[in-house]
Amino acid sequence: MQTETKRPTRPEPLDIREIGTPIDGEPQYSNRRLFLQLHVFEECHDPTFIIEMLENGSLNAVLYDDLNHPTGVGVLFLAEDPAALITETRSLLQKAQETSNLVYRSEMTMIGRTYSSGREPNLEEWLLNKPRNNVLNPNFPWAIWYPLRRKSEFYQLEPRDRGRILGEHAMLGRSYAAEGYASDIRLACFGLDTNDNEFVIGLVGQELYPLSRLIQDMRKTEQTTKYIESLGPFFVGKVRKRFA
Repeated sequence: MQTETKRPTRPEPLDIREIGTPIDGEPQYSNRRLFLQLHVFEECHDPTFIIEMLENGSLNAVLYDDLNHPTGVGVLFLAEDPAALITETRSLLQKAQETSNLVYRSEMTMIGRTYSSGREPNLEEWLLNKPRNNVLNPNFPWAIWYPLRRKSEFYQLEPRDRGRILGEHAMLGRSYAAEGYASDIRLACFGLDTNDNEFVIGLVGQELYPLSRLIQDMRKTEQTTKYIESLGPFFVGKVRKRFA
């Protein structure tokens, strides 16, 4: 008797689109997202050439003065196409080497992409407009940027427990935003960060103290006390100029 050989089951097609809250019963999907990358330099005694390059560039960008380094600056680029980040940053670095003694601090480089949790009422707003508006907002001159990595134990928790822990953290951030103290930019950087960080967080606001205080208050949450493997390095900057 001849037995029939079973063919291997084909895996279901992957859907890696961003997903938002359904509208009138129809789910929101998007293949668009924003990439943000921060580059940090020292020995910038005159940022004129950087300003000229960013003014003539094709990307939205922000130039920061580095609070913790008297000759330091940070340059934040925004782009939907990550290839555009390569083009713009290489042009900047090449020009820097040709015209100044600018020193690149590679250990401070941060990159991440916007992402959805599945609960966003306006997906495109969350992925594209909100982060851009926050970093380019003229009322937010201060910024703190930092990467983080969670412990592996967090991902072994039940989804309900993960949601509760993240909800506590998010509620604290929303309370600061509601009072006008701080707005955040949350980016995923899985596989993008050279140190295997998982997220990049940007906090922006009118004054520096509330941003620092928010980070202090976040240290008390269950996520931070139990499930954060590493935080930082931290870049603290004050906007010198925006390029929209």
